[in-house]
This record gives sequence, structure tokens and C-alpha cells, in this order.
Amino acid sequence: MEAVLLVVLLLITLAMIVVILLQRSEGGALGMGGGGGGGAGGGMFTARGTANLLTRTTAFLGAGFMLTCLALAVLASQTREPTSILEQAPVTAPAEPQTDEPTVPVSE
Repeated sequence: MEAVLLVVLLLITLAMIVVILLQRSEGGALGMGGGGGGGAGGGMFTARGTANLLTRTTAFLGAGFMLTCLALAVLASQTREPTSILEQAPVTAPAEPQTDEPTVPVSE
């Protein structure tokens, strides 16, 4: 189930990237963004119609992205076993290295 949700999440992510990159820039200061060059017509693919379509698509993809992420988080939390720090084995300090030389007390 998690693998299926991961694939769906990746597809939604790629679709969202494409839809966001297709949207017209609002800045327009550099003359980029594909201005709507003359011509009348109230069809679906006018500048306003495409902007509305892309905005709605982005919103739906964003909602799908959030729901998929939440579903993955819930599935991942259910398959994990709860652990306690208190039940783990204590960590002991490493022993000092032993040498073959005998230690001789130094007298002052």
C-alpha cells in the first residue's frame, strides 16, 4: 500500500511542477510571461481561461499532495513498533586499552 501511495505522490508532484511552470508570471517587468497578444474571443484557452484552469488544477494537485503525504505518514506510524528509551540496554563506556607493559608507580 505504501508503494502505491509513493508512486501516486511522485505522479502528483511531477504534475504539480508542470502545471506551476505553465502558469504565467505575474511580474511582467522583464517582458516575459507570454503576454496575451491581441485577438478577441472568449474561448476556453484565452489568457484568463487558462489562468483559471491552471490555478484550479494547482489547487486540486496541492490538496492531493497534502492528502497523500498525510496518508503515508499515518501508514508509516502504524507499522512501527513503539519503543521506550528506558527499556533499551544501557550504554557502557568503552574499556581502556590494555598494554603489555606493567605499570610502575612513580614515587616523588
